[in-house]
Amino acid sequence: MSTTWFSQRTLRAALLACLAALAACAGKPPAPDWQLNAHGASERAVQAYFEGRQRVERAEFARARSEIARTGDAAQLARLELLRCAAQVASLDLAPCARFDALAQDATPAERAYARYLEGRAGPADIALLPQAQRAAASAAPEQAAAVIAAQADPLAQLVAAGARFALGQASPQLVQLAVDTASYQGWRRPLLAWLGVQEKLAEDRGDEEEAARLRRRMAIVHQETARD
Repeated sequence: MSTTWFSQRTLRAALLACLAALAACAGKPPAPDWQLNAHGASERAVQAYFEGRQRVERAEFARARSEIARTGDAAQLARLELLRCAAQVASLDLAPCARFDALAQDATPAERAYARYLEGRAGPADIALLPQAQRAAASAAPEQAAAVIAAQADPLAQLVAAGARFALGQASPQLVQLAVDTASYQGWRRPLLAWLGVQEKLAEDRGDEEEAARLRRRMAIVHQETARD
């Protein structure tokens, strides 16, 4: 069994869980073609984003948007943009979720709460509306966050929760290590490099140059392989 196949299978399960939690679509009739096409494109887009393949990522997200736009449903487009923003937060790209913001007035309260959570602005009322995995992570005390997030079976949910904690300045060394291990195990290069960079900074801050150098060597390996793709 190849690592790439395992990563794609795991990401597929993570995306299904994420989209189901946001859409609350259980029990509905079989999905129409546009929905299947949009889901497949969004799956490939997130996989490409995590692998650092920007051209594929842009093409697949554009394909997903095009399929959803056939319905004229702004709420569905907003949900897609939330998925994109969640992947970015998992990779410590904490820029504002501008594409979602443009559609926010047609999103559900739960989706607007999720967007605020990704931006580090969630209040208690927002946390109550989050999907279960993120609600548990957001509610945990700082010293318990790493253990609560590690208990999640979904690697995408783990990295999103870790990124949300990082945005709040609450990422402990244990949580950073968890994020590194999760991204490394899945072969997700973009989030791996981001979290390794955080580890390197922590090592430098405590004066551990030997550890910082080891982390730089590890990042160099990932960068070299990315450049060959």
